[in-house]
Amino acid sequence: MGSTYFGVQVFSYAELEEATDNFNPSKELGDGGFGTVYYGVLRDGRVVAVKRLYENNVRRVEQFLNEIKILADIRHPNLVTLYGCTSRHSRELLLVYEYIPNGTVADHLHGGRANTGNLLGWPVRLSIAIETANALAYLHANDIIHRDVKTNNILLDNNFHVKVADFGLSRLFPNDVTHVSTAPQGTPGYVDPEYYQCYHLTDKSDVYSFGVVLIELISAKQAVDTSRHRHDINLANMAISRIQNQALHELVDPSLAFETDYAVRTMITAVAALAFRCLQNDRDMRPSMGEVLEVLKGMQNEESRSQIPEVVDIAADDVGLLRHVPPPLSPPDSAENDKWVQIKTM
Repeated sequence: MGSTYFGVQVFSYAELEEATDNFNPSKELGDGGFGTVYYGVLRDGRVVAVKRLYENNVRRVEQFLNEIKILADIRHPNLVTLYGCTSRHSRELLLVYEYIPNGTVADHLHGGRANTGNLLGWPVRLSIAIETANALAYLHANDIIHRDVKTNNILLDNNFHVKVADFGLSRLFPNDVTHVSTAPQGTPGYVDPEYYQCYHLTDKSDVYSFGVVLIELISAKQAVDTSRHRHDINLANMAISRIQNQALHELVDPSLAFETDYAVRTMITAVAALAFRCLQNDRDMRPSMGEVLEVLKGMQNEESRSQIPEVVDIAADDVGLLRHVPPPLSPPDSAENDKWVQIKTM
């Protein structure tokens, strides 16, 4: 009691077992390749999400300590807060986070919450994009690469504010090198093709993944969907094709009034052009996360709306850069697919 890892509180296994009603299946929020997340209430009254890693082996301990080390040193309103953990020598590896009640962006776009009154209108989607970009720009400024940016890892509170989560694959990036060499890890449909082919991980790998997130926000389509035509299974490929062929309307979620609302159409076109730049195979041709954030903020700012056509024109010039570039590859399936979704009936 009272001990810490990297300044993070260490909980006893018994306390977290009690908080989750002995890991009652009715408290389950979601599960993935690395672990299951449970709803819990601590003895001090805090409502939490308790992540229970499936295995206590060397690899899991590495991911466990990695997430603790990264989250212990950073604070940002759009990053999930880590409250504590169990000891690495505990019978199970448990991580304790603040509880975010409104599911994930993926859940609202094409999951269980997608048909609940279309709460994700365009202004909300643009705000989600900005807050996610803000969180990633903050990480990059602190030499951290998330490495698993996806809509399943973007949590939403009841006001639809963003909390980026899941740092098990993240890397602290040395500030005196241009990249680190590491075997590709991540989720199919989101992995930077240059990272996949060359094993070179950079902050631009997150930029690529964020480009896929932007396309998801525009289209409400999944990053990988085997029910689509074989050329469109990978959403990044599909988006590149539609943008190059000036057929963006075929990609956009019909609920967004793209065809009837000029202001919405202008902004969606600008976001699509920005996503196109993020999805370029050559990482040097992608904008930085800071640049992405500034462009998105300009779109949201009423005073900057007159600048949006200029952004579109500049970005549209980049279309030619991808005309003869092979489409991005999809990596082997990742085991990680955490979904912190709604509580089952308790």
